[in-house]
Amino acid sequence: MPKINLHKLTIDKISRALRAGDYSSVELTIAYLRAIKADQTNSFISVNNQALTEARLADKKLKTKQATILTGVPLAVKDLILVKDLKATAGSKMLADYIAPYTATAVSRLQQAGMVILGKTNCDEFAMGASNENSAFGPVLNPYDRTRVPGGSSGGSAAALAADLAPVALGTDTGGSIRQPAAFCGVYGLKPTYGRVSRFGAIAMTSSLDQIGPLANSVRDLAYLLQVMSGFDKKDATSLPGAVPDYKRAWKQDVKKIRLGLPREYFSDSVSPEIKTAIEQKVKFLRAQGFEIKSVSLPYTDYALAAYYLLVPAEVSSNLARFDGLLYGLRADKKLGLSDWYARVRGAGFGPETKRRIMLGTYILSAGYYDAYYKQAQKTRTLIKHDFANVFKQVDVLITPATPTTAFKLGEKVQDPLAMYLSDVFTVGANIAGICGMVLPIGRDKKGLPIGLQLLAGQQGEEKLFTLGDYLEKTNQQ
Repeated sequence: MPKINLHKLTIDKISRALRAGDYSSVELTIAYLRAIKADQTNSFISVNNQALTEARLADKKLKTKQATILTGVPLAVKDLILVKDLKATAGSKMLADYIAPYTATAVSRLQQAGMVILGKTNCDEFAMGASNENSAFGPVLNPYDRTRVPGGSSGGSAAALAADLAPVALGTDTGGSIRQPAAFCGVYGLKPTYGRVSRFGAIAMTSSLDQIGPLANSVRDLAYLLQVMSGFDKKDATSLPGAVPDYKRAWKQDVKKIRLGLPREYFSDSVSPEIKTAIEQKVKFLRAQGFEIKSVSLPYTDYALAAYYLLVPAEVSSNLARFDGLLYGLRADKKLGLSDWYARVRGAGFGPETKRRIMLGTYILSAGYYDAYYKQAQKTRTLIKHDFANVFKQVDVLITPATPTTAFKLGEKVQDPLAMYLSDVFTVGANIAGICGMVLPIGRDKKGLPIGLQLLAGQQGEEKLFTLGDYLEKTNQQ
């Protein structure tokens, strides 16, 4: 078996190697499975026992005209997304032994293109968290410093890439759960426009905000994955109709025609000086290259986090009502009455953060409080949407910090939920507005921890993100 260098492998590199015969999909899959077995970051919850079978089929397909650029490429999947016959725990004791009866549309489309599923990655329970410390299967450790968090809730997917346990991965993003881990782990992450990728087969937390998206080692890899994952799905009424753009056009566009904006509200004192300096240097470089960059305002930004943490618990309390231990998941003693059954199952099955959000959501939606909280949050949501719509009449892409700080210490914010929630302060706005956002690495701080830059574009503006992101990636490497 050839020795394969797994470090920061991309789809382009893998595809060329597979077609050149440098190694087979089976050999590559074995290399990744060995790396996963030796992993010290706790990135994976389970491994796909059929991975080598899928790789053998991919090798056969590579010899035919049906092969795509994704054929034979291994893929890690967040354990919130269903893959038939594999565990789907959502990082919770409630679903510790649940086996998915079907496959999510996004995964199915990637499998049809020939991708090989390596396994399911660790995540905060039901995607509720910004540090990946809320998983029932233990915290994920940041590969750059295993005393620090990888971000959440898709921390397992981001850490798997940073630790060279997979070349690409899927996550979900409800308020930054792809972009924040991407920033903390020094990889690339994309939150697509709401509805761009079908949510069918993703265990719901907040249905009006959740979005499946890719993480990778390059901007082009994000585009390759989104190209195949996207498109209308009759099983998801919120998926966008119409043809999917050809994202490969992105790196053929004139990047300097993209008008850039710096939202003043995103460059507050909460941003660490090192992150602010890194972004200022990148902006200075872009100005020197002839880009049009202007200061803009999103006045309702200060209300986004508060609105988000009213909307999310409200939908959580509704979506998680199905987990009662009657049809599937954790079960209680059959001799218990219904009320005691519910108390026993949910008390044992849900972790502290999940319980906190369910209780908050039930309170928010209760009589006497609905108008004061939930209704006001929905009105604020409309104002935030208008904010972004107005700004995107002036510019095409916004440049912002991805996070206020680099990766923080394990346990540092566990006892302070409000401090933890502030980790999402720069990412939640995109979910509330339904727009698309990308995070890419632009350097490291003095401790050697990755710094992420966020790019935001309007609804269905992914092509602009790919155009600018690819340019920035190339200039980072020079």
